[in-house]
Amino acid sequence: MAMAAASGRHVVAVPYPGRGHINPMLVVCRQLAAADAGLSVTVVVTEEWHALLAAAGVSATLPDRVRLATIPNVIRSEHGRGADWVGFFEAVHAKMGEPVERLLDRLEPRPDAVVVDTYLTWGVAAGAARGIPVCSLWTMPATFFLALYHMDRWPPVDGPEGEEGQSCKSLDQYIPFPVLSSVKCSDIKILRSLAMELPMKRVAQVFSNLRKAQCVLFASVYELESGAINGIAQVLPCPIYTVGPSIPHMSLEGNSDKIRHEKYSDWLDAQPKNSVLYVSFGSHVSVPSSQLEAFAMGLHDSAVRFFWVARDKAVTTTLQQISGDKGLVVPWCDQLKVLSHPSVGGFLSHCGWNSTMEAVFAGVPVLASPVGWDQLVNARLVADEWKIGINSREQRREDGIVSRATISAAVTKLMDLADGDSLEMRRRAEELREASRSAIQEGGSSWRSLCSFARDLAEGKLNVVETSR
Repeated sequence: MAMAAASGRHVVAVPYPGRGHINPMLVVCRQLAAADAGLSVTVVVTEEWHALLAAAGVSATLPDRVRLATIPNVIRSEHGRGADWVGFFEAVHAKMGEPVERLLDRLEPRPDAVVVDTYLTWGVAAGAARGIPVCSLWTMPATFFLALYHMDRWPPVDGPEGEEGQSCKSLDQYIPFPVLSSVKCSDIKILRSLAMELPMKRVAQVFSNLRKAQCVLFASVYELESGAINGIAQVLPCPIYTVGPSIPHMSLEGNSDKIRHEKYSDWLDAQPKNSVLYVSFGSHVSVPSSQLEAFAMGLHDSAVRFFWVARDKAVTTTLQQISGDKGLVVPWCDQLKVLSHPSVGGFLSHCGWNSTMEAVFAGVPVLASPVGWDQLVNARLVADEWKIGINSREQRREDGIVSRATISAAVTKLMDLADGDSLEMRRRAEELREASRSAIQEGGSSWRSLCSFARDLAEGKLNVVETSR
């Protein structure tokens, strides 16, 4: 990604303090450091996250041009935040901005630009108050961004038609708005629920603040979401750059088929090609115990081999007892490398955006089990638009649980290499795999966009005084 080096400019990156946000921000920072544009990057994290990154070996692998800086642990711990993510979101809104601003004021050299996670409600204002260009990073699908951007145009779920004569006559109906064709009325109902009132208020604030940003980055691939990305380009008053998939794909280079130095590698190596279902529900998603049990029993009934990442020790023991010799349960793994292993032929996932992008990058079909927020839209992209998987949420019972029998049937279908639907999902998954990998190669859509962003930063084209409104 070479370009003529300019005089060194200092970029400060501030991710939302969660694994699903920090990881893509770090990928973008690595790419900026590698762009040969004379950019150095300081990534701001809490003291807790600094320790977590060090323990995981991430800090030691950062390029010379990328360093970490810390703020105090003014928010609650990363551990267990899934049990009250709304409270965590509100704490980030109320408590994190002030220490970040103090850090901005004492950093040397002075920041020439700030890349902030879009969900940091105070991020744009912090940069604007100091005359620093602000670039907003959206770490979820462009489709979900556009849905939230247009939430004032959402049709009523109940009651009379909206101003444009649109309404949700059925919760199973897709929103009658062309660029939101992957969002259903049932998704809107969840986002409009009383429990979501405060988060949606903050999101409205976020999108209002975006009008003062100098640009927006998307951790997506143009070829995967061209309709949504084109729609965003028409409504935002600033440049946009698609730089995804913002996943740690660099670790696969030259070692895509073998996982070294891990205890589980021998087990994976011993399984037939495409025979293993990888199971993971992310770093903090809270899945009810009754649903976890249904997943485990359904997998047992399907007789499909599976590799399950379960971080809770008690859960790990229970799952291993249920799985017997058909499955392996571990507390952690390198997810992208496992998905890229030849023995892995499917992914049972909560459909967080990073996990979804890693499945696409590995060319693995998905059995989606979304819990909430953008996962609902991600699962619809997977099953309905991209057609690389099955959305199990569509088959929930009245109590909200997907049954043991339903899971067994879905797993069997997804992993049956003789089934016509499964073969078609695999063909489509392979197409998207090639598209996502081509995007980051020299000349690809994401490569060109990232180069353009790095160049614009280095040459000062995104400076506040040069941005018209």
